[in-house]
Amino acid sequence: MADRLTRLLGEIHRCRLCAAHLPLGPRPVLQASSTSRLLIVGQAPGRKVHESGLPFNDASGERLREWLGIDRDTFYDATRIAIVPMGFCFPGTGRGGDLPPRPECAPTWHPRLLPLLRRVRLTLLIGQYAQAGLLGVPRGTRLTDTVLAWRAHLARGQLPLPHPSPRNRLWLTRNPWFETELLPAAREHVAAALHDDD
Repeated sequence: MADRLTRLLGEIHRCRLCAAHLPLGPRPVLQASSTSRLLIVGQAPGRKVHESGLPFNDASGERLREWLGIDRDTFYDATRIAIVPMGFCFPGTGRGGDLPPRPECAPTWHPRLLPLLRRVRLTLLIGQYAQAGLLGVPRGTRLTDTVLAWRAHLARGQLPLPHPSPRNRLWLTRNPWFETELLPAAREHVAAALHDDD
């Protein structure tokens, strides 16, 4: 299993599927191991992440780690945490921020990659693209509705979260239940997933 995953990750890092559409060229950014217990599915790398090659190596990542109650060393330990976005490469910038993940990426790679992560105990779905891609029908029509239903999703081993971008400060202000109810539960379930020895 580990050998299959290693070969697949090598293939992904050599991917040039959307090269013609990527303003900075291909640089797939992800991490995974056959022993990963927590899976984080985001949208796509931003410019800073593209430059460093390290997932969530930006202000959003700092906030996400704070939300989850985990440090950088734990976060970047692929043997414990897999980070597999909907798009592996920086898609470019539009008027309102980064463009959506390229549509070719997840359908091409997720069906081959996600089944190899057999020890994952909890999947975090960060933002609307991850929720649309992995939750499918059970999700709400708006991100707020989907995140509000977090208890139902958690029962299936999935936890929808808003994107931790600083741009979402207004959403956090309007939805105080996120910090008072969801985040304490998220930290508890993340810790349990990471320390589960089954």
